Amino acid sequence: MRTVSIPREQIFQGPLVLVNRAHPLHEKERSALTSVDPHHPGILLESRARQLLSACIQKAGGQREIVPVSGWRSQQEQQRIWDDSMAEHGETFTRQYVALPGCSEHQTGLAIDLGKAAGYIDFIRPAFPYDGVCGRFRRLAARYGFIERYQRGKEEVTGISAEPWHFRYVGAPHAQLMETNGLCLEEYRDFLRQGPRSVALENGRMAQVFYVPAAGAVTEVEVPEGCCQISGDNVEGFILTWWGDTHENG
Repeated sequence: MRTVSIPREQIFQGPLVLVNRAHPLHEKERSALTSVDPHHPGILLESRARQLLSACIQKAGGQREIVPVSGWRSQQEQQRIWDDSMAEHGETFTRQYVALPGCSEHQTGLAIDLGKAAGYIDFIRPAFPYDGVCGRFRRLAARYGFIERYQRGKEEVTGISAEPWHFRYVGAPHAQLMETNGLCLEEYRDFLRQGPRSVALENGRMAQVFYVPAAGAVTEVEVPEGCCQISGDNVEGFILTWWGDTHENG
């Protein structure tokens, strides 16, 4: 075992930050952003998320049929989208499908809206069905660290209507745990607070996940030797993930 010291400000950083109306984005520095693909140079994602998104699309055979619609957004762009939607569709629609500026996952660089290739794609609600190549992508997504962020039946928890097109990168072990247990990101922290969790990865190794509440300016915690990821939750603590001596898919 070894001891790691985690500064309190790390609560607001990492791939597992919860961003919604109750928990606005606090992170001032973003991870490196990169174009999703050469055909869409203006659509950006955090580099690790972009790499795994590309791998998942390729595995699903969707290179020609799955189109990125919207990735990272600045505060100014999110404000413009909010204002335009309010003017065109009204308040009820906008609050259902558009996050408040400063409260949008798109501002993290970890979220992507996807659409099925077509002559016209709705920017706010792109078509991304549950069958065909889109269905194959959806079934593979957790393996590559992505969750369907706003699922039907979770509207009262997330505050957002079902969005079959919106995927969020959280990392492979976390996406698998959420999918297996039917959890959205709002529910995941409380799930981990109940005790450590283990998940089998496709490479045959086990990932262990546990939650640590912040304790003052610096939180000290003992972790096993090997690769360990520390992500803030943007609420009050940290989610630690241990892969032993390897770090695969996430």
